[in-house]
Amino acid sequence: MTAHALDVAVDERDRTSAVAPDVHVTRVVAGECGEWRRLSRQLGGHLAHAPEWSTVIQETYGHEPLYLLATDEVGPGGLLPAFIVRRPLIGAAVTSMPFLDGGGPRSASPAMTTGLVNGLIAQAHRIGASVVELRCQERLPVAWQPMEHKVNQVLPLPPDPEKLWHRLDRTVRNQVRKAHRSGLCVEFGGLERLDAFYAIFSNRMRELGSPVHDREFFRSILTRFAGQARIAVVQNGATPIGGMLMLASNNVLTVPWASCLSRYSTLCPNMLLYWEAIRAGCLEGRARFDFGRSTRGSGTHHFKRQWGADEIPLYWYTIPIKGRSTFSPGAGATSSRLADVWKRLPLSVTRHLGPRVRKYLIQ
Repeated sequence: MTAHALDVAVDERDRTSAVAPDVHVTRVVAGECGEWRRLSRQLGGHLAHAPEWSTVIQETYGHEPLYLLATDEVGPGGLLPAFIVRRPLIGAAVTSMPFLDGGGPRSASPAMTTGLVNGLIAQAHRIGASVVELRCQERLPVAWQPMEHKVNQVLPLPPDPEKLWHRLDRTVRNQVRKAHRSGLCVEFGGLERLDAFYAIFSNRMRELGSPVHDREFFRSILTRFAGQARIAVVQNGATPIGGMLMLASNNVLTVPWASCLSRYSTLCPNMLLYWEAIRAGCLEGRARFDFGRSTRGSGTHHFKRQWGADEIPLYWYTIPIKGRSTFSPGAGATSSRLADVWKRLPLSVTRHLGPRVRKYLIQ
């Protein structure tokens, strides 16, 4: 394990609470730290706490991992994954975790949580970052108030998918049946399905006015999460018209990225795609199906609610570092104007430029 101690002392005006003297915070290489994976499972870590992300994000976008481990007299008991994202012009951000729904500290005690957060703030001061961002599924003992406009939507899964099918809303079942009657089918696979998925995903991202992830980002996920990651593709005959990337972690099947071609929307490919993924989760004995995050009141939020999913609040903290700008790209009227411009660009251009922009859009 590669590690070194961190000075977790921060300016008293930035301190949220005193760090317990028996909590020791170290920086580790998650992939080489045997305790990391064990602790993530023991503490019920989110998918974002998986050590594989330290390699996936670094090798795709070049962001520097900043993974912290907390130890007390009992031993290792807390972890906090993050990345240093050095953004041109507007300054660096320390984010837990970029591109993902979750992150933040997981620990066995409030003292460890405080130590981890203060350790991350200290590192942000050291590198001159403008802001620390934490995406959590629980409130933190800090002075800053979180944004609460995002939620995860999670569906408990029974072993028998037929039981779940009969609990679904009639409209949902009818739309799935319509997709079947239209001759659509879903096929599962791995890297061999990446091109089909990416063609659909990049097309849909341009329609939404959003820069697309690098194809290599998804290739790296499929490679580094071997045995946990796969792709599902909806076929209309020989034509792929929808796809999703799924990840299994801690008995949860999560869908962080999915899209369908809008011109086929009347065939309900998205409904069939999600049902077949949910059905697979049941048959594999997964406990929950995680639809991923959405903004309260949005169309995506409504789509996920219709499946009967429970809402899990997300607490997103933005901690400004003294004397630094907290401007974050991708918000407000400026974001809307940029999205309108992006929609008008040729698909080939958005596929080329998208990853260069997405690298810094860490939402």
